Amino acid sequence: MDRCVTRREIAKLLCWTAAASAVTPAQAATLPQPAERPILTVTGKISTFNEGNSARFDRPMLEALGMSSFVTTTPWYTGPVRFEGVLMSKLLETVGSTGERVVATALNDYSTEIPISDFAQYGVLLALKRDGEYMTVRDKGPLFIVYPFDSRPELKRQQFYGRSAWQLARLSIV
Repeated sequence: MDRCVTRREIAKLLCWTAAASAVTPAQAATLPQPAERPILTVTGKISTFNEGNSARFDRPMLEALGMSSFVTTTPWYTGPVRFEGVLMSKLLETVGSTGERVVATALNDYSTEIPISDFAQYGVLLALKRDGEYMTVRDKGPLFIVYPFDSRPELKRQQFYGRSAWQLARLSIV
């Protein structure tokens, strides 16, 4: 049996929906504070914060997200290299990303724009280690966005090499 909905019921429903979907910084999810010096700041279209409208991570916080690894050759090292780090898709899930692209900025202000779809499609890592050792700034660290270049022929192109930002310091989700 059909039932007519009154304007009052519609108004209540609209108010309830608006109240339930409005998220203020005070209501947004929060991350723990870094215990060590932060090495990564994520801003932009995110819903999980620990300092203002940003998410700052130290090395233990990143490692706590779960580590993954792969071996691949790159234009920057001789021979195959084992990279270990956090899957970029997991990092963006952790910060509640709602964007379509990431602007990755390095310590020297180099920046590159990466489609977020790359992260799940290719298993892109935010690498902290190379061949079992933490990467230093002198060795493209402390963070390096790396694609598994040997896993698919299409990844061995300048387009993807250019998206592999080393000495990463900031991510802005757009």
